[in-house]
Amino acid sequence: FICIVPVIAILRAGHYGALAPLVALVTSADGQPNDLAYFWLTGALSSFLDNAPTYLVFFELAGGDAQHLMTEAASTLAAISAGAVFMGANTYIGNAPNFMVFAIARHRGFKMPGFFGYMAWSGLVLIPTFLIAGFLLF
Repeated sequence: FICIVPVIAILRAGHYGALAPLVALVTSADGQPNDLAYFWLTGALSSFLDNAPTYLVFFELAGGDAQHLMTEAASTLAAISAGAVFMGANTYIGNAPNFMVFAIARHRGFKMPGFFGYMAWSGLVLIPTFLIAGFLLF
């Protein structure tokens, strides 16, 4: 978590910082948060990183003010939370319990798909589910 401190500092620079393109992706033309973009970008990062630091990055990108995000921007907070939690299942490494189940199953002799095989199966099942959920909810 200590490594995330510089990232948060860069995010706080907003439209003028090194991550200005990311800020632009999650902000609509009228300056409002784009919840669907938050959902997908948080999910994409969560697929390859642990959920907690991913959540923290996008929480900070959305302003980092819990009071605001739990009230006026509740839909943005829901998009960040859903993306971080749901899409961690896209890969073995995005969600520690997935990796643990994989390791235990292989140790006990069960045939398990490799990294890319798992991604293919999860993509076939989860991506359509996330598309539907994203457009219905955000």
